[in-house]
Amino acid sequence: MLKMVGLWPPDEDLYSFNFYTLYAFSSSAIFQIGHIFFQSANLYFVMDDLQSVTGTIFILLTEFAVALKTYCLMKNMKTLKQLMVTINCDLFQPKSLEQRKLIQPNLTTWQVTVSAYWVCAFGCLFFWSLFPIFDKSVKNYRLPFLAWYPYNYKTSPQYEFTYLYQVLAICFIAMVNVNIDSLIGALNMYIAAQFGLLCDDLRNLHGGEEISLDINKKLKNCFLHHREILKFADSANEYYNWLLFVQ
Repeated sequence: MLKMVGLWPPDEDLYSFNFYTLYAFSSSAIFQIGHIFFQSANLYFVMDDLQSVTGTIFILLTEFAVALKTYCLMKNMKTLKQLMVTINCDLFQPKSLEQRKLIQPNLTTWQVTVSAYWVCAFGCLFFWSLFPIFDKSVKNYRLPFLAWYPYNYKTSPQYEFTYLYQVLAICFIAMVNVNIDSLIGALNMYIAAQFGLLCDDLRNLHGGEEISLDINKKLKNCFLHHREILKFADSANEYYNWLLFVQ
């Protein structure tokens, strides 16, 4: 789903002068930067209303964090693409059906966690988007989020278009946030799964009746696998350490 929001160039491409890059930066500018700007500008007009100020700042902090995540993802796209290549290499693949079963609990846990995250996100989006309708403040041209616009949105059809823009913007921001967090979780899950595979290889190092030469070869492969896992973990941490700190 990162492709849908312009955060994952197709195949092995990076951001360059093409249509996808234009789409990526345009969508982020319109639905993230624009939404943040209009809410930030509104703070000037509600400075005397403590409840409005605190509510707006709370939302803005979350949206600023998502914007930072978006920037870091785009900036480190080359590193992430290299990680995907590493994931698909033979050294990192399960070598037997037993090893596939060994890592399945890791994958299942990640899938359940992401599904629960999406359920929470959909619930939040549903009530954020429709609460003016639920409390009937829509009759007073209330928007889901307090924001300033350089036109009078309290007339039709400007109100409907502005309402739709805010709903699309917060849905876009939520999709970006959930998908980036899911990617971080997937990278951590994959590192844990690789250590599980490595431990299984070491446990079965003397399995069967292999000659000493074969055992030495398997042991060297284990050393190589361990080194590549650490390199993979370092590259992944380089990408998301600051994101986790901000969050």
